[in-house]
Amino acid sequence: MSKRGITRVGVAAIAAVVIVALIASAATYFLLLPSAPPPTTVVTTAPPTTIVTTAPTTILTTAPPTTIVTTAPPTTIVTTALTTIVTTPSAEFKLAEIMPGSIQDADFNTLGVLALGIVKDKLGIPTAYSERVAVPDSERVMREYIAMGYNIVWAHGAQFNTAALKLAKEFPAICFIMESDAPLTEEIPNIWNMDRNFQTGFYALGALAALKTKTDKVGYIGGQDLAFATGELNAIKQAVDKYKPGLKVSYVFIGDFNDPLKTRQAAEAMIAEGVDVILGSLNLGTYGLFEAVRAAPREVWVTCKYTDKSGMLPERMMTSYVYDFSAPVIYAVEQIMKGNKAGYTVIEFGKGKGCYIQFPIKNVSEEIATEIQNICDGIEAGTIKVIKELKTKPTF
Repeated sequence: MSKRGITRVGVAAIAAVVIVALIASAATYFLLLPSAPPPTTVVTTAPPTTIVTTAPTTILTTAPPTTIVTTAPPTTIVTTALTTIVTTPSAEFKLAEIMPGSIQDADFNTLGVLALGIVKDKLGIPTAYSERVAVPDSERVMREYIAMGYNIVWAHGAQFNTAALKLAKEFPAICFIMESDAPLTEEIPNIWNMDRNFQTGFYALGALAALKTKTDKVGYIGGQDLAFATGELNAIKQAVDKYKPGLKVSYVFIGDFNDPLKTRQAAEAMIAEGVDVILGSLNLGTYGLFEAVRAAPREVWVTCKYTDKSGMLPERMMTSYVYDFSAPVIYAVEQIMKGNKAGYTVIEFGKGKGCYIQFPIKNVSEEIATEIQNICDGIEAGTIKVIKELKTKPTF
């Protein structure tokens, strides 16, 4: 065989060896590869999250509450306009309050928001409120609170009762706390009716006016001509008949509890006619009464309602008929939490209770102050019975 033939055979043999070696290496490589793990399923879960408004730092404006619900079923987010939102565990009971005026009035509405805070602190339930709610708008605001999950609604003001009674029938699972001056004529299974008992303190104020006046002319200025105002006038009449029969009492309703200008004009007219003691049953209108008395050409004395305002007119103020709504509201909410969804409660008169005459009586003689103290003690003890006539106004 020639050298060329030997060379070709050698090359072919070498190529065959290389190919076999490569195939063997590849086989070894694939045999040594780790097997791929089976597919793994990973499931994550998250507990439902609820965000609601709560009380201590919650400030609601008159803008109606807005509800936003995400499409994911487990999660609900509730917000309100200009409201501080904090995370809190979901609660079985949530209380919302609507008020007719500003919470900064140092009067009826301030008492409402203070009571709400006390309820929150004592019972530990989420709360929210809306202020400056107009009567025509009250039904809508309460409906929106219901939609947000609030199952107790407090209507702070008898002007909201028509809307509250209507909604109570439409939403039997929601409990309503309303304010009135007598038991309801119709029994509704989810209404707590809070009797404000206004007339009781006005017996003491009527006696104070009768004992203090030197002109034998006394005035009463109210906001709206409502049933409780008729009750206040009848209580004044009862006291006047006992302490100074024949005393002339003038009264007027200016149409608004919060109008200082109209109140001042009404007070000035009374003062011009010789009235020297004026009993106010107002909210912000009280400040108009103070202005008229301060500018009067002679001494005129006043009393006011709801909160202590003696510091605003110390030289002419005799006393205030003070209210605390927290105790009756706490009682109603506690009963609701126990399953008692309806009832009737009266705000009690007396020292340390829901309503009382503020002592000491100022700008009066010691004899008058002592007599008013005795009257209040007698009312609280039950020895003095104040009439409750809410329909027919008295004749003075």
